[in-house]
Amino acid sequence: MARNVKRMQCAPEAVFAVLADGWLFPSWVVGASRMRDVAEEWPRPGSRLHHSFGVWPALLDDSTSVLEYDPPRRMVLQARGWPIGEARIVIDVKPRGEGCVVRLQEVAAEGPGSLVPQPLLDIPLRLRNAETLHRLAYLAEGGAGR
Repeated sequence: MARNVKRMQCAPEAVFAVLADGWLFPSWVVGASRMRDVAEEWPRPGSRLHHSFGVWPALLDDSTSVLEYDPPRRMVLQARGWPIGEARIVIDVKPRGEGCVVRLQEVAAEGPGSLVPQPLLDIPLRLRNAETLHRLAYLAEGGAGR
């Protein structure tokens, strides 16, 4: 399982304000290029957002759904990215001093990506998710989603 941790200079609620705004998804998730639709009930468990991954003209349309949502502590997502497969993403947020610490964990859950040995898959996931957390910090610290 690929794990990344980042300290942010904002309250956990600020991180969850960004996570709760599905339209911000491509602003912080590396690889997501555009939003096509966000369920009205987002981010309740079972809700889904519809996005595209890649760079035009090679875009793949898929979706991400919420498995758990416990603000301002935890969110678990199931991201689809077929034909590669699906990933389970766990975001844990803990207060730390005047800010917070955000831990993002990702594992290939289904499809061809889950057949790649985890140590090999962890390398690109850690690199991508370091930038994902960097972007999430900019948005949360800057007050996006409020």
